[in-house]
Amino acid sequence: MDLEAIQTELRTRHDELVAELGDLTTVTRDPSATIGFGKRVGEGTSEAIGRIERVAQADALTAKLADVDRALAKLDDGTYGACDRCGSSITAERLVARPWAVLCLRCSEA
Repeated sequence: MDLEAIQTELRTRHDELVAELGDLTTVTRDPSATIGFGKRVGEGTSEAIGRIERVAQADALTAKLADVDRALAKLDDGTYGACDRCGSSITAERLVARPWAVLCLRCSEA
């Protein structure tokens, strides 16, 4: 396993996630403006739904960023490839598919 290549890939992914989060959380309109809700689905309702979706996307990106940061820390302390929960080895196939994996497949499904 080429740890240097993995570290480069993880740092690149980290930078991409930070940029995505920045784009996603940029306020494109007056944040103090209110959103009106009427009896019919209108622009206010659509705007509110869009905000809820962006929050969910930001939460997912933040969780992935935390995993990337944890994988980088594991590379630094020499524990990369070991499951954070049970301590067993994470399969090479899983690490190739998801280099930021910090849990083995069994623990990630639990």
